[in-house]
Amino acid sequence: MAMDVERREKPSRGKYATRLDAALWDYIDRVNGWYPPEITDLPIDRQRMVYDKMCRAFREAYPAGVEASDGTVAAGDHAIPVRRYRMAGGTPQATVVYYHGGGFILGGLDSHDDICAEICAGTDFDVLSADYRLAPEHLHPAAFDDALAVFEHAAATNDLPIVLCGESAGGNLAAAVAHASRRHPAIGQVLIYPGLGGDENTGSYVEHAAAPLLTLSDIEFYRDVRSARAQPPDDPTFSPLSGSNFSGLPPTFIITAECDPLSSDGEAYRDRILAAGGRAWWREEPRLVHSFLRARRTVPRAGQAFARIIAAIAALGKGDWPY
Repeated sequence: MAMDVERREKPSRGKYATRLDAALWDYIDRVNGWYPPEITDLPIDRQRMVYDKMCRAFREAYPAGVEASDGTVAAGDHAIPVRRYRMAGGTPQATVVYYHGGGFILGGLDSHDDICAEICAGTDFDVLSADYRLAPEHLHPAAFDDALAVFEHAAATNDLPIVLCGESAGGNLAAAVAHASRRHPAIGQVLIYPGLGGDENTGSYVEHAAAPLLTLSDIEFYRDVRSARAQPPDDPTFSPLSGSNFSGLPPTFIITAECDPLSSDGEAYRDRILAAGGRAWWREEPRLVHSFLRARRTVPRAGQAFARIIAAIAALGKGDWPY
Protein backbone atom coordinates (compact mmCIF):
# COMPACT_ATOMS: atom_id res chain seq x y z
CA MET A 1 0.00 0.00 0.00
CA ALA A 2 1.38 3.40 -0.99
CA MET A 3 0.56 5.18 2.27
CA ASP A 4 -0.51 4.41 5.80
CA VAL A 5 -3.58 6.63 6.13
CA GLU A 6 -6.59 4.58 7.22
CA ARG A 7 -8.82 4.15 4.19
CA ARG A 8 -12.52 4.87 4.12
CA GLU A 9 -14.86 2.81 2.00
CA LYS A 10 -13.78 3.11 -1.61
CA PRO A 11 -16.17 5.47 -3.40
CA SER A 12 -18.21 4.25 -6.33
CA ARG A 13 -16.98 5.21 -9.76
CA GLY A 14 -20.55 6.24 -10.56
CA LYS A 15 -21.17 7.86 -13.93
CA TYR A 16 -17.42 7.91 -14.61
CA ALA A 17 -17.09 4.11 -14.56
CA THR A 18 -17.44 3.82 -18.34
CA ARG A 19 -16.95 7.47 -19.24
CA LEU A 20 -13.21 7.22 -18.51
CA ASP A 21 -11.07 4.56 -20.16
CA ALA A 22 -9.09 1.84 -18.42
CA ALA A 23 -5.72 3.58 -18.78
CA LEU A 24 -7.05 6.70 -17.09
CA TRP A 25 -8.64 4.67 -14.30
CA ASP A 26 -5.28 2.99 -13.73
CA TYR A 27 -3.78 6.48 -13.32
CA ILE A 28 -6.59 7.65 -11.01
CA ASP A 29 -6.25 4.55 -8.84
CA ARG A 30 -2.51 5.02 -8.64
CA VAL A 31 -2.90 8.67 -7.55
CA ASN A 32 -5.49 7.69 -4.96
CA GLY A 33 -3.17 4.99 -3.69
CA TRP A 34 -0.61 7.64 -2.87
CA TYR A 35 -2.85 10.59 -2.10
CA PRO A 36 -6.36 9.36 -1.20
CA PRO A 37 -9.40 11.69 -1.06
CA GLU A 38 -9.50 11.60 2.75
CA ILE A 39 -6.05 13.18 2.96
CA THR A 40 -7.63 16.59 3.56
CA ASP A 41 -8.54 15.38 7.06
CA LEU A 42 -4.85 15.35 7.98
CA PRO A 43 -2.70 18.29 9.08
CA ILE A 44 -1.25 20.34 6.21
CA ASP A 45 2.34 19.28 6.94
CA ARG A 46 1.30 15.62 6.67
CA GLN A 47 -0.56 16.33 3.43
CA ARG A 48 2.59 17.89 2.01
CA MET A 49 4.75 14.95 2.98
CA VAL A 50 2.39 12.50 1.27
CA TYR A 51 1.98 14.73 -1.80
CA ASP A 52 5.75 15.06 -2.19
CA LYS A 53 6.10 11.26 -2.05
CA MET A 54 3.45 10.93 -4.73
CA CYS A 55 5.22 13.45 -6.96
CA ARG A 56 8.47 11.51 -6.62
CA ALA A 57 6.66 8.30 -7.55
CA PHE A 58 5.38 9.86 -10.79
CA ARG A 59 8.55 11.73 -11.68
CA GLU A 60 10.07 11.16 -15.13
CA ALA A 61 13.71 11.61 -16.12
CA TYR A 62 14.78 14.84 -17.81
CA PRO A 63 14.86 14.81 -21.60
CA ALA A 64 18.35 14.79 -23.08
CA GLY A 65 20.07 18.16 -23.07
CA VAL A 66 18.02 19.85 -20.34
CA GLU A 67 20.08 21.59 -17.67
CA ALA A 68 18.60 23.02 -14.46
CA SER A 69 20.00 25.42 -11.89
CA ASP A 70 18.52 26.80 -8.68
CA GLY A 71 18.54 30.39 -7.49
CA THR A 72 16.43 32.98 -5.73
CA VAL A 73 14.54 36.14 -6.54
CA ALA A 74 14.66 38.89 -3.94
CA ALA A 75 11.22 40.05 -2.82
CA GLY A 76 11.18 42.51 0.04
CA ASP A 77 11.93 40.71 3.29
CA HIS A 78 12.27 37.25 1.77
CA ALA A 79 13.77 35.37 -1.17
CA ILE A 80 11.71 33.28 -3.58
CA PRO A 81 13.38 30.03 -4.66
CA VAL A 82 13.35 29.52 -8.43
CA ARG A 83 14.66 26.89 -10.81
CA ARG A 84 15.79 27.71 -14.34
CA TYR A 85 15.77 25.13 -17.14
CA ARG A 86 17.75 25.58 -20.35
CA MET A 87 18.77 23.43 -23.28
CA ALA A 88 22.53 22.88 -23.29
CA GLY A 89 24.13 24.96 -26.03
CA GLY A 90 20.78 26.41 -27.08
CA THR A 91 19.75 29.95 -27.88
CA PRO A 92 16.24 30.36 -26.49
CA GLN A 93 13.72 32.63 -28.20
CA ALA A 94 11.52 33.08 -25.12
CA THR A 95 11.23 32.46 -21.39
CA VAL A 96 8.38 30.53 -19.81
CA VAL A 97 7.52 31.61 -16.25
CA TYR A 98 5.86 28.56 -14.71
CA TYR A 99 3.66 28.35 -11.62
CA HIS A 100 3.03 24.88 -10.19
CA GLY A 101 -0.27 23.45 -8.98
CA GLY A 102 -1.16 22.11 -5.54
CA GLY A 103 -4.17 24.06 -4.31
CA PHE A 104 -1.97 26.87 -2.95
CA ILE A 105 -0.95 24.60 -0.04
CA LEU A 106 1.16 21.92 -1.74
CA GLY A 107 4.06 21.59 -4.13
CA GLY A 108 7.27 23.41 -4.96
CA LEU A 109 10.24 23.25 -7.28
CA ASP A 110 10.42 19.45 -7.14
CA SER A 111 6.73 18.61 -7.51
CA HIS A 112 6.54 19.70 -11.16
CA ASP A 113 10.24 19.48 -11.99
CA ASP A 114 9.94 16.95 -14.80
CA ILE A 115 7.02 18.81 -16.39
CA CYS A 116 9.09 22.00 -16.54
CA ALA A 117 12.02 20.08 -18.02
CA GLU A 118 9.79 18.64 -20.74
CA ILE A 119 8.36 22.08 -21.54
CA CYS A 120 11.94 23.32 -21.93
CA ALA A 121 12.88 20.44 -24.23
CA GLY A 122 9.66 20.65 -26.22
CA THR A 123 9.95 24.39 -26.93
CA ASP A 124 13.69 25.10 -26.70
CA PHE A 125 12.70 27.99 -24.41
CA ASP A 126 14.11 28.80 -21.00
CA VAL A 127 11.71 27.87 -18.20
CA LEU A 128 11.72 29.67 -14.85
CA SER A 129 9.76 27.82 -12.16
CA ALA A 130 8.61 29.79 -9.10
CA ASP A 131 8.43 28.34 -5.58
CA TYR A 132 5.84 30.81 -4.28
CA ARG A 133 4.83 30.89 -0.61
CA LEU A 134 2.09 28.50 0.47
CA ALA A 135 -0.97 28.75 2.70
CA PRO A 136 -1.93 28.54 5.50
CA GLU A 137 1.39 29.91 6.75
CA HIS A 138 1.16 32.62 4.10
CA LEU A 139 -2.36 33.67 3.23
CA HIS A 140 -3.44 35.54 0.12
CA PRO A 141 -1.94 37.66 -1.40
CA ALA A 142 1.44 36.08 -0.53
CA ALA A 143 1.41 33.56 -3.41
CA PHE A 144 0.26 36.22 -5.87
CA ASP A 145 2.88 38.70 -4.66
CA ASP A 146 5.62 36.09 -5.20
CA ALA A 147 4.25 35.11 -8.60
CA LEU A 148 4.27 38.75 -9.72
CA ALA A 149 7.77 39.32 -8.30
CA VAL A 150 9.17 36.37 -10.29
CA PHE A 151 7.54 37.63 -13.49
CA GLU A 152 8.89 41.13 -12.93
CA HIS A 153 12.34 39.72 -12.23
CA ALA A 154 12.25 37.71 -15.47
CA ALA A 155 11.14 40.77 -17.42
CA ALA A 156 13.85 42.97 -15.91
CA THR A 157 16.77 40.58 -16.28
CA ASN A 158 16.50 39.44 -19.89
CA ASP A 159 15.20 40.71 -23.21
CA LEU A 160 13.35 37.56 -24.18
CA PRO A 161 9.57 37.59 -24.55
CA ILE A 162 7.80 35.87 -21.66
CA VAL A 163 5.05 33.26 -21.77
CA LEU A 164 3.14 32.87 -18.52
CA CYS A 165 2.15 29.28 -17.77
CA GLY A 166 0.49 27.64 -14.81
CA GLU A 167 -1.34 24.48 -13.85
CA SER A 168 -4.40 24.44 -11.56
CA ALA A 169 -3.57 26.86 -8.72
CA GLY A 170 -0.63 27.97 -10.85
CA GLY A 171 -3.05 28.79 -13.66
CA ASN A 172 -4.85 31.11 -11.27
CA LEU A 173 -1.53 32.82 -10.49
CA ALA A 174 -0.54 33.12 -14.16
CA ALA A 175 -3.86 34.76 -15.00
CA ALA A 176 -3.65 37.09 -11.98
CA VAL A 177 -0.14 38.13 -13.00
CA ALA A 178 -1.32 38.73 -16.58
CA HIS A 179 -4.04 41.05 -15.26
CA ALA A 180 -1.62 42.92 -12.99
CA SER A 181 1.15 43.38 -15.58
CA ARG A 182 -0.71 44.80 -18.56
CA ARG A 183 1.60 47.82 -18.80
CA HIS A 184 4.48 45.48 -19.61
CA PRO A 185 2.63 42.35 -20.70
CA ALA A 186 3.77 38.85 -21.39
CA ILE A 187 3.71 37.78 -25.02
CA GLY A 188 1.17 35.08 -24.14
CA GLN A 189 -0.26 32.91 -21.40
CA VAL A 190 -1.09 29.21 -21.26
CA LEU A 191 -3.44 28.11 -18.50
CA ILE A 192 -3.77 24.39 -17.71
CA TYR A 193 -7.04 23.43 -15.97
CA PRO A 194 -6.93 26.68 -13.98
CA GLY A 195 -9.13 27.60 -11.03
CA LEU A 196 -10.21 31.17 -11.78
CA GLY A 197 -13.03 31.71 -9.32
CA GLY A 198 -16.01 30.98 -11.54
CA ASP A 199 -19.67 30.50 -10.66
CA GLU A 200 -19.89 27.33 -8.56
CA ASN A 201 -23.64 27.00 -9.13
CA THR A 202 -23.51 26.22 -12.81
CA GLY A 203 -21.74 24.31 -15.59
CA SER A 204 -18.94 21.90 -14.74
CA TYR A 205 -19.08 22.86 -11.07
CA VAL A 206 -22.48 21.15 -10.92
CA GLU A 207 -22.06 18.41 -13.53
CA HIS A 208 -18.67 17.29 -12.21
CA ALA A 209 -18.94 18.21 -8.54
CA ALA A 210 -17.87 14.68 -7.60
CA ALA A 211 -15.31 14.06 -10.35
CA PRO A 212 -12.29 11.83 -9.70
CA LEU A 213 -9.17 13.56 -8.28
CA LEU A 214 -10.84 16.95 -7.74
CA THR A 215 -14.30 17.59 -6.29
CA LEU A 216 -16.20 20.75 -5.51
CA SER A 217 -15.55 20.04 -1.82
CA ASP A 218 -11.82 19.95 -2.53
CA ILE A 219 -12.02 23.32 -4.28
CA GLU A 220 -13.86 24.82 -1.31
CA PHE A 221 -11.26 23.38 1.08
CA TYR A 222 -8.32 24.86 -0.81
CA ARG A 223 -10.05 28.21 -1.20
CA ASP A 224 -10.83 28.43 2.51
CA VAL A 225 -7.26 27.54 3.52
CA ARG A 226 -5.86 30.19 1.19
CA SER A 227 -8.29 32.96 2.16
CA ALA A 228 -7.63 35.73 4.60
CA ARG A 229 -10.50 36.84 6.81
CA ALA A 230 -13.04 39.02 5.00
CA GLN A 231 -11.56 38.11 1.61
CA PRO A 232 -13.10 40.56 -0.91
CA PRO A 233 -15.25 38.64 -3.41
CA ASP A 234 -14.18 40.89 -6.29
CA ASP A 235 -10.40 40.68 -5.92
CA PRO A 236 -8.95 39.67 -9.32
CA THR A 237 -5.64 38.73 -7.69
CA PHE A 238 -7.59 36.01 -5.85
CA SER A 239 -10.22 35.14 -8.49
CA PRO A 240 -9.28 36.45 -11.95
CA LEU A 241 -12.83 35.97 -13.23
CA SER A 242 -14.06 38.50 -10.67
CA GLY A 243 -12.21 41.30 -12.45
CA SER A 244 -14.07 43.98 -14.38
CA ASN A 245 -11.48 44.70 -17.08
CA PHE A 246 -10.29 41.97 -19.45
CA SER A 247 -8.78 44.26 -22.07
CA GLY A 248 -5.08 44.35 -22.81
CA LEU A 249 -4.42 40.75 -21.79
CA PRO A 250 -1.90 38.72 -23.78
CA PRO A 251 -3.03 36.10 -26.29
CA THR A 252 -4.33 33.26 -24.15
CA PHE A 253 -4.59 29.49 -24.58
CA ILE A 254 -6.66 27.64 -21.96
CA ILE A 255 -6.87 23.87 -21.76
CA THR A 256 -9.20 22.09 -19.35
CA ALA A 257 -10.40 18.57 -18.62
CA GLU A 258 -13.99 17.60 -19.35
CA CYS A 259 -14.46 15.71 -16.07
CA ASP A 260 -13.27 18.48 -13.78
CA PRO A 261 -15.38 20.95 -11.78
CA LEU A 262 -13.07 23.75 -12.94
CA SER A 263 -13.57 23.26 -16.67
CA SER A 264 -16.20 25.98 -17.05
CA ASP A 265 -13.70 28.54 -15.74
CA GLY A 266 -11.72 28.13 -18.95
CA GLU A 267 -14.73 28.79 -21.13
CA ALA A 268 -15.80 31.80 -19.07
CA TYR A 269 -12.31 33.31 -19.10
CA ARG A 270 -12.04 32.88 -22.86
CA ASP A 271 -15.39 34.58 -23.35
CA ARG A 272 -14.41 37.56 -21.16
CA ILE A 273 -11.21 38.13 -23.13
CA LEU A 274 -12.96 37.82 -26.49
CA ALA A 275 -15.68 40.23 -25.37
CA ALA A 276 -12.96 42.74 -24.48
CA GLY A 277 -11.46 42.48 -27.96
CA GLY A 278 -8.57 40.17 -27.09
CA ARG A 279 -7.44 36.81 -28.42
CA ALA A 280 -8.20 33.65 -26.48
CA TRP A 281 -8.75 29.99 -27.28
CA TRP A 282 -10.23 27.36 -24.98
CA ARG A 283 -10.08 23.61 -25.45
CA GLU A 284 -11.85 21.15 -23.18
CA GLU A 285 -10.09 17.79 -23.41
CA PRO A 286 -12.74 15.05 -23.59
CA ARG A 287 -12.76 12.27 -21.01
CA LEU A 288 -9.86 13.57 -18.98
CA VAL A 289 -9.68 14.63 -15.33
CA HIS A 290 -7.92 17.27 -13.28
CA SER A 291 -4.15 16.69 -12.93
CA PHE A 292 -3.88 14.78 -16.21
CA LEU A 293 -0.36 16.15 -16.80
CA ARG A 294 1.03 13.39 -14.58
CA ALA A 295 -0.64 10.86 -16.87
CA ARG A 296 1.03 12.18 -20.01
CA ARG A 297 3.29 9.12 -20.40
CA THR A 298 0.68 6.45 -19.64
CA VAL A 299 -2.65 7.76 -20.98
CA PRO A 300 -2.69 8.55 -24.71
CA ARG A 301 -5.33 11.29 -24.35
CA ALA A 302 -3.23 13.01 -21.71
CA GLY A 303 -0.10 12.73 -23.83
CA GLN A 304 -1.88 14.30 -26.78
CA ALA A 305 -3.16 17.12 -24.57
CA PHE A 306 0.34 17.77 -23.26
CA ALA A 307 1.61 17.93 -26.84
CA ARG A 308 -1.00 20.61 -27.55
CA ILE A 309 0.18 22.55 -24.49
CA ILE A 310 3.79 22.39 -25.70
CA ALA A 311 2.72 23.53 -29.16
CA ALA A 312 0.74 26.45 -27.71
CA ILE A 313 3.65 27.63 -25.57
CA ALA A 314 6.02 27.36 -28.54
CA ALA A 315 3.69 29.29 -30.83
CA LEU A 316 2.96 32.07 -28.36
CA GLY A 317 6.64 32.45 -27.46
CA LYS A 318 7.40 33.08 -31.12
CA GLY A 319 4.60 35.61 -31.45
CA ASP A 320 2.37 33.30 -33.49
CA TRP A 321 -1.38 32.88 -33.05
CA PRO A 322 -2.44 29.74 -34.89
CA TYR A 323 -5.87 29.32 -33.29
